[in-house]
Amino acid sequence: MGTRPKEIFHLFGDLNNLSGIGPKTIINLKNLSIEKPRDFLFNLPFSVLDRLPVKSVRGVASSQIVTVEVLVKAHKFSRSRASAYRVNVQDAEIGFQLVFFNARKEYLESLLPIGERRVISGKLEFYEDVPQIVHPHHVKKINDEKPIFRFEPVYPLTSGVSQKLMSGTINGLLENLPKLDEWIDDELLKIKGWPSWQDALKNAHCPISAEGASLTDPARQRLAFDELFSHQLSLSIARNKIKRSKGKANTVTGILQTKVLNNLPFKFTEDQKLSIRDIIDDLKKPERMNRLLQGDVGSGKTIVAFLGLIAVVEAGGQGAIMAPTEILARQHFETLLPLAETAGVSLSLLTGRDRGNLRNNKLTDLKEGKTDVVIGTHALFQADVIFKDLRFAVVDEQHRFGVNQRLELGKKGIGVDLLIMTATPIPRSLALAQYGDMDISIIKQKPPGRKPINTALISSSRIDEVVDKLKQSIAKGAQAYWVCPLIEESEVLHYTAAERRFEQLRAKLGEGVVELVHGKMSSDIKDKIMDRFVSGDTKLLVATTVIEVGVNVPSANIMVVENAEKFGLAQLHQLRGRVGRGTNQSTCLLLYKEPLNISSKKRLSILRETEDGFKISEVDLNLRGSGDAIGTAQSGLPRFRLANIDMIEMLMETAHQQARYFLAKDPNLETVQGKAVKNLLWLMDQDKSIRLITVG
Repeated sequence: MGTRPKEIFHLFGDLNNLSGIGPKTIINLKNLSIEKPRDFLFNLPFSVLDRLPVKSVRGVASSQIVTVEVLVKAHKFSRSRASAYRVNVQDAEIGFQLVFFNARKEYLESLLPIGERRVISGKLEFYEDVPQIVHPHHVKKINDEKPIFRFEPVYPLTSGVSQKLMSGTINGLLENLPKLDEWIDDELLKIKGWPSWQDALKNAHCPISAEGASLTDPARQRLAFDELFSHQLSLSIARNKIKRSKGKANTVTGILQTKVLNNLPFKFTEDQKLSIRDIIDDLKKPERMNRLLQGDVGSGKTIVAFLGLIAVVEAGGQGAIMAPTEILARQHFETLLPLAETAGVSLSLLTGRDRGNLRNNKLTDLKEGKTDVVIGTHALFQADVIFKDLRFAVVDEQHRFGVNQRLELGKKGIGVDLLIMTATPIPRSLALAQYGDMDISIIKQKPPGRKPINTALISSSRIDEVVDKLKQSIAKGAQAYWVCPLIEESEVLHYTAAERRFEQLRAKLGEGVVELVHGKMSSDIKDKIMDRFVSGDTKLLVATTVIEVGVNVPSANIMVVENAEKFGLAQLHQLRGRVGRGTNQSTCLLLYKEPLNISSKKRLSILRETEDGFKISEVDLNLRGSGDAIGTAQSGLPRFRLANIDMIEMLMETAHQQARYFLAKDPNLETVQGKAVKNLLWLMDQDKSIRLITVG
């Protein structure tokens, strides 16, 4: 069970076993992420050349690639190396020239002997109205056993790796493909009209039409699906492992929840009600909860999670919320304290600031069960933090915490239920790529009574006007953020853009009114500056993007983002969400540097049109295309080789459903199809998942 099947051994051998690949090439291939034979097969062509067969080049447009049979008439050789070597040839209708530079006479005379026929393929060009092909790509004898194929794959390359090496190696591997049983459901194959795995690889590398590298190509779709399916299988296997490790079935009474609900100054939205129901249902089940709560900026996720924490306290257990920063932990504490008090629940705050006796007392209360719910930062991970009975952990803004840290927090109790909250609205296909191992609850609606934020695009040439307006607003009691992108303006001045802007604004608006916060400061200093802003002592906060996700300053109602075109849409949406939290009308000004190209203008104007983060993230995805899906590197999205962004959008949902459905039928992969699925996992390097099944 735990070893790779023999049929696919050769796909995972050493590259130097392949002919024509030496130590130097092996180093170069690393740039294409090719480290074993299998990777060659997964390096799919990015386009297809159509070598159009023609009887004659007469009437063919310039720059068209053609394949034509010719009779070699004459060689025109010039003594000087610099000038071109020309070969006159005749096709079925007209004569034209083949042109070579830096040519060797003997080589060309043997390649193109006078009086013989050859098949030529290359790009047709015109020089003073005379058709010519410069450096033909192919010159073949009429009955060559390796003919010129009409459709030629074009591969991604790197220095020291040629098209010839790439296609030669791949063709060798295709002749020796293992025969593997089908792992995709028959019904799905029929509906989609996809070929078998072996045929899909052959068709992708030996295209039969000019569309061979397009998204709609069935072979391409099949291979992308295999990759997404194996990814979702591995996530589902991990999820089943968590589910199998027993949780606690909490006996929830609803008594404390009712007390909180009666004291809420607002009504829950439908989305909030559904999410609360999901969480409470999970808490009652004997399996462990592993849920993602995805909600747009300001949609009220924290209060939803808090009701879950209250439910666990009703059942006699303890709960914890972990926030990424002290400011946020403290904000959660201040928001939730009055609600906890009305329900008679003891709430405690534990951060890195707690020292000495104060810390020891808090730890004792947790250990003895006097504290019901604790809110904290990474400090909750420390070894001396011991709970009497931790049953439910809520992690805020997951992207700051790795999977390992989520597991660490879960070890603080037995079978701890886990809820992760994220304020990054991403389309469902990407959410599944990132969190496919979790159940997902989504809050889209905003609580009633929120005023829409006025969003305006302003050229940075009008910056003085903006500063004057800002000065007037601050005089009337407004508070504002001014965000600068991180750009080192100059090597000599060790100032960042933010520091320069801060000094200019301080000169205009006066000492004590403006403060600067940036990433290089220590957390203590950052926290103190943020505190002064929260309490209203500071009126304008100049920041790089460290305005911590989720800070809540209801009195701040103006957001200025400088060089907005340098930020991602998702990031701008998050920044804008820092205002519009109070009762006053809020404004977000996006300053951009002229000239703005059309696509940047299109991107920024989406923010003017909508405040729906999910809509914004979908537009962002479509505009950015396959390249950079919400900054793949930062977002924790897996890097796929066969599936690009569009494929993920088209196929991920199906892959997710198929994986869960299949594992429900055959959790240990023991049926014939199960063994085939195991082969897929081996092929896709998902060894870890196979081990999880074995350990079971």
